[in-house]
Amino acid sequence: MRPPPSPTAVALARLYDVDLLEDPGDLDLVLALAERADGRILELGVGSGRLAVPLAEAGWSVTGVDNDPAMLRRARDRADAAGAAVAERLDLIEADAAELRSPARYRLGFIALNSLLVFGDRTAQAAAVATLADHLEPGGLCLIDLWLPDADDLARYDGRIFLEYIRVDPETGRTVIKTGSALHDGASQTVHLTTIYDEGAQGESPIRWSRTDRIRLVGAEELVVFAEAAGLEVELLARGYDLEPIGPGADRAILVAMRP
Repeated sequence: MRPPPSPTAVALARLYDVDLLEDPGDLDLVLALAERADGRILELGVGSGRLAVPLAEAGWSVTGVDNDPAMLRRARDRADAAGAAVAERLDLIEADAAELRSPARYRLGFIALNSLLVFGDRTAQAAAVATLADHLEPGGLCLIDLWLPDADDLARYDGRIFLEYIRVDPETGRTVIKTGSALHDGASQTVHLTTIYDEGAQGESPIRWSRTDRIRLVGAEELVVFAEAAGLEVELLARGYDLEPIGPGADRAILVAMRP
Protein backbone atom coordinates (compact mmCIF):
# COMPACT_ATOMS: atom_id res chain seq x y z
CA MET A 1 0.00 0.00 0.00
CA ARG A 2 1.30 3.42 -0.93
CA PRO A 3 1.80 5.92 1.90
CA PRO A 4 -0.65 8.83 1.99
CA PRO A 5 0.39 12.09 0.30
CA SER A 6 2.62 14.34 2.39
CA PRO A 7 1.11 17.35 4.22
CA THR A 8 2.88 19.62 1.73
CA ALA A 9 1.40 17.79 -1.27
CA VAL A 10 -2.07 17.92 0.30
CA ALA A 11 -1.74 21.65 0.97
CA LEU A 12 -0.47 22.42 -2.53
CA ALA A 13 -3.35 20.47 -4.08
CA ARG A 14 -5.82 22.50 -2.02
CA LEU A 15 -4.09 25.74 -2.95
CA TYR A 16 -4.27 24.77 -6.62
CA ASP A 17 -8.02 25.00 -6.25
CA VAL A 18 -7.61 28.46 -4.73
CA ASP A 19 -5.64 29.40 -7.87
CA LEU A 20 -8.71 28.47 -9.90
CA LEU A 21 -11.38 30.22 -7.85
CA GLU A 22 -11.63 32.59 -10.80
CA ASP A 23 -13.31 30.47 -13.47
CA PRO A 24 -11.07 30.12 -16.56
CA GLY A 25 -14.20 29.73 -18.70
CA ASP A 26 -13.33 26.48 -20.47
CA LEU A 27 -16.00 24.15 -19.06
CA ASP A 28 -18.71 25.09 -21.57
CA LEU A 29 -16.40 24.26 -24.48
CA VAL A 30 -15.47 20.88 -23.00
CA LEU A 31 -19.13 20.07 -22.39
CA ALA A 32 -20.00 21.02 -25.98
CA LEU A 33 -17.26 18.77 -27.36
CA ALA A 34 -18.45 15.96 -25.09
CA GLU A 35 -21.92 16.28 -26.64
CA ARG A 36 -20.44 16.17 -30.10
CA ALA A 37 -18.13 13.22 -29.35
CA ASP A 38 -20.93 11.31 -27.55
CA GLY A 39 -18.91 8.71 -25.68
CA ARG A 40 -16.23 7.98 -23.10
CA ILE A 41 -13.86 10.78 -22.17
CA LEU A 42 -10.15 10.81 -21.22
CA GLU A 43 -8.45 13.70 -19.47
CA LEU A 44 -4.66 13.71 -19.12
CA GLY A 45 -3.58 15.87 -16.21
CA VAL A 46 -6.94 15.66 -14.44
CA GLY A 47 -5.68 17.47 -11.33
CA SER A 48 -8.37 17.96 -8.69
CA GLY A 49 -11.21 17.14 -11.08
CA ARG A 50 -12.23 20.69 -11.96
CA LEU A 51 -13.51 19.55 -15.37
CA ALA A 52 -13.78 15.79 -14.95
CA VAL A 53 -16.35 15.94 -12.16
CA PRO A 54 -18.75 18.29 -14.00
CA LEU A 55 -18.44 16.03 -17.04
CA ALA A 56 -19.38 13.05 -14.89
CA GLU A 57 -22.24 15.08 -13.42
CA ALA A 58 -23.45 15.67 -16.99
CA GLY A 59 -23.68 11.90 -17.46
CA TRP A 60 -20.42 11.07 -19.21
CA SER A 61 -18.02 8.27 -18.27
CA VAL A 62 -14.67 9.94 -17.59
CA THR A 63 -11.17 8.60 -17.01
CA GLY A 64 -8.75 11.05 -15.41
CA VAL A 65 -5.00 10.50 -15.29
CA ASP A 66 -2.52 12.32 -13.06
CA ASN A 67 0.75 11.53 -11.32
CA ASP A 68 -0.09 13.53 -8.17
CA PRO A 69 -1.90 11.39 -5.57
CA ALA A 70 -2.93 14.44 -3.54
CA MET A 71 -4.65 15.92 -6.58
CA LEU A 72 -6.37 12.62 -7.30
CA ARG A 73 -7.59 12.44 -3.71
CA ARG A 74 -9.23 15.85 -4.10
CA ALA A 75 -10.79 14.76 -7.38
CA ARG A 76 -12.20 11.65 -5.72
CA ASP A 77 -13.53 13.69 -2.78
CA ARG A 78 -15.15 16.14 -5.21
CA ALA A 79 -16.81 13.31 -7.10
CA ASP A 80 -18.00 11.63 -3.91
CA ALA A 81 -19.51 14.92 -2.75
CA ALA A 82 -21.47 15.10 -6.01
CA GLY A 83 -23.14 11.76 -5.33
CA ALA A 84 -22.67 8.04 -5.84
CA ALA A 85 -23.78 8.08 -9.48
CA VAL A 86 -21.22 10.76 -10.34
CA ALA A 87 -18.44 8.96 -8.46
CA GLU A 88 -19.18 5.74 -10.35
CA ARG A 89 -18.76 7.51 -13.69
CA LEU A 90 -15.27 8.83 -12.78
CA ASP A 91 -12.27 6.50 -13.01
CA LEU A 92 -9.03 7.98 -11.67
CA ILE A 93 -5.60 6.57 -12.60
CA GLU A 94 -2.34 7.52 -10.92
CA ALA A 95 0.23 7.45 -13.72
CA ASP A 96 2.52 9.57 -15.82
CA ALA A 97 0.09 10.83 -18.44
CA ALA A 98 2.71 10.66 -21.18
CA GLU A 99 3.26 6.96 -20.47
CA LEU A 100 -0.34 5.76 -20.17
CA ARG A 101 -0.94 2.43 -21.86
CA SER A 102 -4.55 1.29 -21.67
CA PRO A 103 -6.68 -0.93 -23.91
CA ALA A 104 -9.60 1.49 -23.45
CA ARG A 105 -10.50 3.86 -26.27
CA TYR A 106 -12.32 7.16 -25.99
CA ARG A 107 -14.51 9.48 -28.02
CA LEU A 108 -12.99 12.64 -26.52
CA GLY A 109 -9.54 13.20 -25.06
CA PHE A 110 -8.19 16.45 -23.74
CA ILE A 111 -5.33 18.22 -21.97
CA ALA A 112 -6.75 21.33 -20.34
CA LEU A 113 -5.57 24.76 -19.24
CA ASN A 114 -1.80 24.77 -19.75
CA SER A 115 -1.25 21.25 -18.42
CA LEU A 116 0.81 20.38 -21.49
CA LEU A 117 3.38 22.98 -20.42
CA VAL A 118 4.24 21.20 -17.17
CA PHE A 119 5.53 18.11 -18.98
CA GLY A 120 8.76 20.06 -18.99
CA ASP A 121 10.49 19.22 -22.26
CA ARG A 122 9.61 18.80 -25.91
CA THR A 123 9.95 15.02 -25.91
CA ALA A 124 7.53 14.57 -23.02
CA GLN A 125 5.07 17.06 -24.50
CA ALA A 126 5.06 15.27 -27.85
CA ALA A 127 4.62 11.95 -26.02
CA ALA A 128 1.62 13.31 -24.10
CA VAL A 129 -0.09 14.39 -27.31
CA ALA A 130 0.72 11.03 -28.91
CA THR A 131 -0.69 9.21 -25.88
CA LEU A 132 -3.90 11.21 -26.16
CA ALA A 133 -4.18 10.39 -29.86
CA ASP A 134 -3.40 6.70 -29.34
CA HIS A 135 -6.31 6.34 -26.91
CA LEU A 136 -8.94 7.85 -29.22
CA GLU A 137 -11.35 5.83 -31.31
CA PRO A 138 -11.43 6.59 -35.05
CA GLY A 139 -13.45 9.77 -35.32
CA GLY A 140 -12.63 10.67 -31.73
CA LEU A 141 -11.96 14.29 -30.82
CA CYS A 142 -8.91 15.84 -29.17
CA LEU A 143 -8.74 19.18 -27.34
CA ILE A 144 -5.55 20.86 -26.12
CA ASP A 145 -5.53 24.27 -24.45
CA LEU A 146 -2.43 26.27 -23.59
CA TRP A 147 -1.17 29.73 -22.75
CA LEU A 148 0.79 31.86 -25.23
CA PRO A 149 2.80 34.43 -23.25
CA ASP A 150 3.69 37.70 -24.97
CA ALA A 151 6.89 39.72 -24.70
CA ASP A 152 5.63 41.66 -21.69
CA ASP A 153 4.84 38.43 -19.85
CA LEU A 154 8.29 37.04 -20.47
CA ALA A 155 10.07 40.30 -19.65
CA ARG A 156 8.99 40.10 -16.03
CA TYR A 157 10.36 36.56 -15.73
CA ASP A 158 13.77 37.83 -14.70
CA GLY A 159 13.85 36.64 -11.09
CA ARG A 160 11.89 39.52 -9.58
CA ILE A 161 9.23 38.68 -7.02
CA PHE A 162 5.65 39.49 -7.99
CA LEU A 163 2.31 39.35 -6.20
CA GLU A 164 -0.26 37.17 -7.94
CA TYR A 165 -3.25 37.50 -5.64
CA ILE A 166 -4.75 37.81 -2.18
CA ARG A 167 -7.74 35.51 -1.73
CA VAL A 168 -9.69 33.69 0.94
CA ASP A 169 -9.65 29.90 0.74
CA PRO A 170 -13.33 28.91 1.10
CA GLU A 171 -12.29 25.53 2.48
CA THR A 172 -10.29 26.88 5.44
CA GLY A 173 -11.42 30.49 5.72
CA ARG A 174 -7.78 31.59 5.75
CA THR A 175 -6.37 34.42 3.66
CA VAL A 176 -3.94 33.21 1.00
CA ILE A 177 -1.25 35.50 -0.38
CA LYS A 178 0.41 34.08 -3.48
CA THR A 179 3.74 35.43 -4.68
CA GLY A 180 6.15 34.10 -7.24
CA SER A 181 9.40 34.46 -9.07
CA ALA A 182 10.30 33.12 -12.48
CA LEU A 183 13.28 32.90 -14.82
CA HIS A 184 12.77 32.56 -18.55
CA ASP A 185 15.42 30.80 -20.64
CA GLY A 186 14.91 31.75 -24.25
CA ALA A 187 17.30 29.11 -25.55
CA SER A 188 15.23 26.21 -24.19
CA GLN A 189 11.90 28.08 -24.06
CA THR A 190 11.55 27.07 -20.43
CA VAL A 191 10.44 28.95 -17.34
CA HIS A 192 11.71 28.00 -13.90
CA LEU A 193 8.92 29.06 -11.58
CA THR A 194 8.97 29.38 -7.79
CA THR A 195 5.60 29.86 -6.11
CA ILE A 196 5.06 30.82 -2.47
CA TYR A 197 1.74 30.68 -0.64
CA ASP A 198 1.39 32.38 2.75
CA GLU A 199 -1.89 31.60 4.47
CA GLY A 200 -3.38 32.54 7.81
CA ALA A 201 -5.79 34.74 9.67
CA GLN A 202 -5.23 38.47 10.03
CA GLY A 203 -2.73 39.22 12.82
CA GLU A 204 -1.45 35.65 13.02
CA SER A 205 1.82 34.21 11.81
CA PRO A 206 1.20 32.72 8.36
CA ILE A 207 1.88 29.18 7.27
CA ARG A 208 4.13 29.11 4.20
CA TRP A 209 4.05 26.56 1.40
CA SER A 210 6.27 26.66 -1.67
CA ARG A 211 6.81 24.76 -4.87
CA THR A 212 9.11 24.91 -7.88
CA ASP A 213 8.16 23.97 -11.42
CA ARG A 214 9.84 23.84 -14.78
CA ILE A 215 7.50 24.55 -17.65
CA ARG A 216 8.28 24.53 -21.34
CA LEU A 217 6.47 27.00 -23.54
CA VAL A 218 4.81 25.72 -26.71
CA GLY A 219 3.90 27.93 -29.65
CA ALA A 220 0.74 27.52 -31.68
CA GLU A 221 2.57 26.15 -34.72
CA GLU A 222 4.49 23.65 -32.59
CA LEU A 223 1.23 22.45 -31.07
CA VAL A 224 -0.04 21.71 -34.58
CA VAL A 225 3.20 19.83 -35.30
CA PHE A 226 2.69 17.68 -32.18
CA ALA A 227 -0.87 16.87 -33.23
CA GLU A 228 -0.04 16.00 -36.81
CA ALA A 229 2.95 13.89 -35.76
CA ALA A 230 0.56 11.94 -33.52
CA GLY A 231 -1.64 11.19 -36.53
CA LEU A 232 -4.39 13.68 -35.74
CA GLU A 233 -6.19 15.84 -38.27
CA VAL A 234 -6.39 19.40 -37.01
CA GLU A 235 -9.87 20.88 -37.39
CA LEU A 236 -9.15 24.32 -35.99
CA LEU A 237 -6.73 26.40 -33.99
CA ALA A 238 -8.51 29.07 -31.97
CA ARG A 239 -7.51 31.96 -29.75
CA GLY A 240 -10.09 31.37 -27.03
CA TYR A 241 -12.99 29.30 -25.81
CA ASP A 242 -15.39 30.92 -28.27
CA LEU A 243 -13.27 29.25 -30.98
CA GLU A 244 -12.50 32.45 -32.86
CA PRO A 245 -9.59 31.75 -35.26
CA ILE A 246 -6.15 32.39 -33.84
CA GLY A 247 -4.36 35.52 -34.95
CA PRO A 248 -1.80 38.12 -33.89
CA GLY A 249 -1.87 38.95 -30.21
CA ALA A 250 -3.59 35.72 -29.15
CA ASP A 251 -2.79 34.73 -25.59
CA ARG A 252 -4.14 31.19 -25.87
CA ALA A 253 -4.02 28.38 -28.40
CA ILE A 254 -7.03 26.05 -28.42
CA LEU A 255 -6.51 23.08 -30.72
CA VAL A 256 -9.37 20.80 -31.78
CA ALA A 257 -8.40 17.75 -33.82
CA MET A 258 -9.80 14.36 -34.85
CA ARG A 259 -8.33 10.92 -35.12
CA PRO A 260 -9.04 9.66 -38.66
